[in-house]
Amino acid sequence: MNEQQITEILAKPYAQQLLNGTDPVRLAYDGLDGDPRVVPIGFWTEGDRVVMATTPNAPKVAALRAKPKVALTIDTNAFPPKVLLIRGAVELEIVDGVPEGYLEGGRRFMTAEQYVEWEVGVKGLYDEMVVIRVTPTWVKLLDFETTIPRAVEELVKAKASGS
Repeated sequence: MNEQQITEILAKPYAQQLLNGTDPVRLAYDGLDGDPRVVPIGFWTEGDRVVMATTPNAPKVAALRAKPKVALTIDTNAFPPKVLLIRGAVELEIVDGVPEGYLEGGRRFMTAEQYVEWEVGVKGLYDEMVVIRVTPTWVKLLDFETTIPRAVEELVKAKASGS
């Protein structure tokens, strides 16, 4: 999949709704022991990149340094579901304090009253954070209105042709 295709999919209204909504991203990666992991985590975007931040001693940081390929999903619980699937390569950066994107991303997930207390807490807690930037290498948007999983699409075509 090339960059233009990725950009086109990420620009679609449902993709933008998911990228700017209140649902967390689910980050899937390989742990240092070789077993898969998936964790929900808050995020923000920088262009086509999905960005997260965590504490430098988080187990995922060491795992991502060792194997910097991940899969992400952002999805809804509504019907029909909306699902954005992303595979990509990770870049890690240690930054002083709390990144502005982390703070702005936090605003999406809580009320104004909750945010004030949360902001004070995270600024007091984190002397530094690791920013995790995922550059997409593949994306798929499933809205179950115009796009469905390929296996379901193949089944529909087979049924329609009488196979």
